[in-house]
Amino acid sequence: MVEIENDWLKVIIKNDGAEVCKVQHKENGLNYMWTGDSAYWGRVSPVLFPIVGRLKGDRYMVEGQTYHMSQHGFLRDVRFSVASQTKDRVSFLFESAGNFKNIYPYEFKVLIHYILQKNVLTVTWEIINDNEGEMYFSIGAHPAFKIPLLEKETIENYSLKFFPAKNKHVMEYELKESLLLEKGPADDIEAIQLCPSLFVNDALIYSNIDRITLTSNITKCGVDVMLKDFPFVGIWSKYKETDGSLAPFVCIEPWYGIADRQDSTGKLKEKFGVNRLAQEDKFRAQYSIRFI
Repeated sequence: MVEIENDWLKVIIKNDGAEVCKVQHKENGLNYMWTGDSAYWGRVSPVLFPIVGRLKGDRYMVEGQTYHMSQHGFLRDVRFSVASQTKDRVSFLFESAGNFKNIYPYEFKVLIHYILQKNVLTVTWEIINDNEGEMYFSIGAHPAFKIPLLEKETIENYSLKFFPAKNKHVMEYELKESLLLEKGPADDIEAIQLCPSLFVNDALIYSNIDRITLTSNITKCGVDVMLKDFPFVGIWSKYKETDGSLAPFVCIEPWYGIADRQDSTGKLKEKFGVNRLAQEDKFRAQYSIRFI
């Protein structure tokens, strides 16, 4: 475990997956992250790589070779080393070193930086292509925020507010048997009050959203997720069919990538939302969470 802190926040991050597992606000004493209780979902904020979501048939092709990979990829299960650390920031490093050739034919390095500034945690990803040619990949975040934060509240006290990207069209998607379907334009997207029925069919998925707030109408506490320039975002909680209830968390997930469409060819370089990185090039993306 690694700890970073400042006058506002204390953050605990695991070396396994470089996964944030606790964010405690020093003013109100609240931990804003989900506990990782496996009765609902055993993770807290995994990093999704080299795919986001599910592949059609859990397989894909590169240069005529077929590879098998389960949902969200493998990076969330590897152990990172600490590349550098100060009181209010830390950088984690993972190098593939030939260990994934049987499931992913590319060599890469991943750096994940966590930086605290007041009550904001900024997360930056860097992916370095260590191949002699181009590589294809997706990467995404999956942070789960504890809802409700206080015992006197219910999930219904919380609402999501969306801030679409300027001069871009918002598209709404849905998942059917874990594969992507386009629902249609959502340029006039309105605030959504949380309730279990929202997640009966899995995640809510949108394109071209710059910012999402999740706040309580009682305490005004919550999170403000800033994801400018991310092509997609997913919002998810675990719906319990047996009693129609919702797990006590909501995920707001900035994505550079997305699940396969039902008409996917299976070729990785043709995958909807995939990223291409030239030889020895570097991909960089950043999002921030303000804890209110």
